Amino acid sequence: MKLIIMTILLFLIVGFIPEFSIADSDHEQFVFTGFSGSNLTLDGAARITSTGLIELTNDTARIKGHAFYPSPLRFRQSPDGTVQSFSLSFVFGILSSFGDIRGHGFAFFISPSKDFTDAYSIQFLGLFNSTNNGSLSNHIFAIELDTIQNTEFGDIDNNHVGIDINSLNSLKSYTAGFYNDKNGTFTNLSLIGSGPIQTWVEYDAKKTQIDVTVAPLGLEKPVTPLLSLAFNLSTILTEEAYIGFSSSTGLSTGHHCILGLSFGMNSPAPTIDSIKLPKLPYLGPRPPSKLLEIILPIASALLVLVIGTTVVILIRRHFRYKEIREDWEVEYGPQRFTYKDLFHATKGFNSKHLIGVGGFGRVYKGVLPKSKSEVAVKMVPYDSKQGIKQFTAEVVSLGHLQHNNIVQLHGYCRRKGEFFLVYDYMVNGSLDKYLYDEEGRTTLDWGQRFKIIKDIASGLLYLHEEWDKVVVHRDVKPNNVLLDRNMNGRLGDFGLARLYDHGTDPHTTHVVGTIGYLAPELVHKGMATTLTDVFAFGVFILEVTCGKKPINEDTRGNQLMLADWVIHNWHKDSLLDTIDINLQGQA
Repeated sequence: MKLIIMTILLFLIVGFIPEFSIADSDHEQFVFTGFSGSNLTLDGAARITSTGLIELTNDTARIKGHAFYPSPLRFRQSPDGTVQSFSLSFVFGILSSFGDIRGHGFAFFISPSKDFTDAYSIQFLGLFNSTNNGSLSNHIFAIELDTIQNTEFGDIDNNHVGIDINSLNSLKSYTAGFYNDKNGTFTNLSLIGSGPIQTWVEYDAKKTQIDVTVAPLGLEKPVTPLLSLAFNLSTILTEEAYIGFSSSTGLSTGHHCILGLSFGMNSPAPTIDSIKLPKLPYLGPRPPSKLLEIILPIASALLVLVIGTTVVILIRRHFRYKEIREDWEVEYGPQRFTYKDLFHATKGFNSKHLIGVGGFGRVYKGVLPKSKSEVAVKMVPYDSKQGIKQFTAEVVSLGHLQHNNIVQLHGYCRRKGEFFLVYDYMVNGSLDKYLYDEEGRTTLDWGQRFKIIKDIASGLLYLHEEWDKVVVHRDVKPNNVLLDRNMNGRLGDFGLARLYDHGTDPHTTHVVGTIGYLAPELVHKGMATTLTDVFAFGVFILEVTCGKKPINEDTRGNQLMLADWVIHNWHKDSLLDTIDINLQGQA
């Protein structure tokens, strides 16, 4: 009897252990079928739910979360050795509480460190920031499962899988899906709302080849991988490194869940038993109860009456809200657009009309229904009612700016915590696309660049001295210089601009702007003036002339300011060596 009880207890204990591991470093293996009781390292919003799955993010905007295997794995047998072959598999699910509204995706990664304190949320997936994205010193290999199309990273669509090395600009990516083993046909697979999905990642050290495969959980692993890339990970991974998952949210949110994980060094990853995996939570509406099904026929008449009354109330409330305008907005009537016009102009803010994404909102191309004018509509989140009157007044005031080198601001619209700014549409886009076109298709000659520099200087002079009020732009950089049909430079994006009367001191405020363009006194004192704009304009001139960003890396991976680099070459009597290579030889 005692032996039977001990056997039952042993069976129960083993059955609730979520992982096993083989300690041999040459053939290390482990598998998790759920994560209850595991000693994973978590940070940010990441947590292990009561059902045993990892939830990296939730319905909170602008957060990030990480989950790490607690100890580093030895990917090389010696510091100078090559990275060993490895294989892993994980099961995940991405859920949204708001239907088709998409948050940013998540990534599996291998990193030398567990410190991602400086990583941004939103489109950076909690892995990098705007400064270190693409840095060779990261030593990070990642597989992104992305549900937002970010043009700045060259994303192919809003539902793709990518292989990333030190950057979110994927070396190779493809729309999520899998190949049929029988006839070779490709089936698309939505990363959001498709239930549990299994992913396999394999690295062959002899072939130096990375294979990535995805399929719905329960489907046998397809023979043909979704992605296959020849790449030597010995050039990236350190001797010891951590494996884990990272995710983030932006304005849109989502639940990024990990149900299981297996890993094998120099051996296939152990099979994940799908029966033992925790279940994904259900975020949709609850199914009707049996009691409701019984009562419903009896109460149908009353229900119809209630629904009819509710619909009438909602319709009246809807139209009343559309027509409500606060008294102080009456004087801004000509500068206010209706949301309906902007909605139709941008085809419902369709992603196909998205032309830019920045730290202060998204920009869409649109055609106004009545005038048929092409415009750029910037959508800026604005949740607080405090300061809305002053902010609107400043926007309308900026609409009175009239200059050939200023992007014309036509007006605004505000609705449900969102503020919309309507500008002239600049057909040739922003200057940075011409300065940093890696394929060299849109290089500007010196005559064009010098003309643009003079255009922006003229625009700044107008803002600082020639208009009724002093306008401090606070974010002068190539991204905010737009080019019209005739390649004239126009200064745009006044999202950071601050007005103050001539002869008065600017208000001290928190430092906003872009690193690399901030004047030293702005960083120390937090006071933006016309002089801090002039400093940023000086950096802008160097950037246009040298074809380099304001912050770069030297051969040792250290940060190097563009201005310091130019001064250094000046002292060496080699100033001409700093000119953009595309301009050398031009008069």
